[in-house]
Amino acid sequence: MTTDSFDARPSPPHRGGEGPPAVLEVDRVVRRFGGLVAVDGVSLTLGHGERLAVIGPNGAGKTTLFKLIAGEVPTDDGQIRFHGQDITRWSARRRARLGIARTFQVSNLFGSLTVLENVRLAALARRPARWQFWPQLGRRDTDARDRADAVIDDLLLGQRATSRVAELSHGERRQVEIAMALVAEPRLLLLDEPAAGLSLAERARLWDILNTLPRSIPFLLIEHDLSFALGLADRVLCLDNGRPIALGTPAEVRRDPHVREVYLGRAAA
Repeated sequence: MTTDSFDARPSPPHRGGEGPPAVLEVDRVVRRFGGLVAVDGVSLTLGHGERLAVIGPNGAGKTTLFKLIAGEVPTDDGQIRFHGQDITRWSARRRARLGIARTFQVSNLFGSLTVLENVRLAALARRPARWQFWPQLGRRDTDARDRADAVIDDLLLGQRATSRVAELSHGERRQVEIAMALVAEPRLLLLDEPAAGLSLAERARLWDILNTLPRSIPFLLIEHDLSFALGLADRVLCLDNGRPIALGTPAEVRRDPHVREVYLGRAAA
């Protein structure tokens, strides 16, 4: 299969008039940085309840694609739709309010605050009165507090709820980031290399947490750890030099000769 004819979109029922529109539709998006084409005509569709992993070697365009979907950088060409609505020119903040949440490769937490305070802040940020002084609002907004408490328990952070984030391990901080994304009740979760820098035990715990997330929260995952990513995903998209080269089930992508040559072969080398 040549990259000139490859289209990383599934066939129906994710598209068309059968049922609701797909959660996310990325249609031939392009992003250039000077003479470098970082994302070159990538298309993909994420269906309801689906989990899609984006893999590829360093410089394949994975993180840039995430930034395009999140609205952190503008597209030079193509279209992005969320639940059927064109959001191509929307800001990252506006997309977040629509229900797109993401984590980052580098942790961005309030180290001096506790786990509970960080997660409650994220919950309160979704409220109309979010600009009020947050501790006073937190005492009044019982729903936000209960939601934060429940997410902390779901992510096995209950015993660390009153610990300052600065005291946590790297893996625990990743769990806090995911808790802050989930407490906003997202309609789409973007996970940017969540296992980066984690020990084997931390990766195993994080994998269990992500694997048990409700299917009502579809997610898009980029990850260098192939076993981690392929074990979670329903479908896998492989990029190389900004272009899609394969899309299929984890087993199909593992067998794809182009993927083995471009990605797995390099990793083995």
